[in-house]
Amino acid sequence: MEDRDYMEMALAQAVAAGNRGEVPVGAVVVLPDAVVVAAGNRTVELCDPTRPAEILALREAARQVGNCRLGGGLLFSTIEPCVMCMGAAIHARIARVVYGTADPRWGGAESLYTLGNDPRLNHAIPVTGGVLEERCRELIQSFFRQRRQEAAAGRS
Repeated sequence: MEDRDYMEMALAQAVAAGNRGEVPVGAVVVLPDAVVVAAGNRTVELCDPTRPAEILALREAARQVGNCRLGGGLLFSTIEPCVMCMGAAIHARIARVVYGTADPRWGGAESLYTLGNDPRLNHAIPVTGGVLEERCRELIQSFFRQRRQEAAAGRS
């Protein structure tokens, strides 16, 4: 499978998260031994800011393999991972991060911070952005556009 195929899986998780009222972000972890874990945001549902899609996928992948180190694993996310998610990927020794659309407000991979190649850290992660970028961007933008419209209608 190619990056686009895994990003399609992440997009499906993002749509499911959006349908549950979450910010529509999805993530997939792919490990060398064919373990594939997909997750969608659950921060609202669980009232827990540490439950975005990337963290959930990393946690489940680690649980499945019985190791907190996921060397050789790939992390796919529909949006650029934040600082917390990049930190978790670094701790897990993820081999590469792939994301759909940049996050200029929270991005920890390339937009605001470049944690994946920070020489002060003990693990480097190559980052690939822009995979299915338009679809990923439209999904998140339409979600927030709808939220703003609902908020404006409530003020009328």
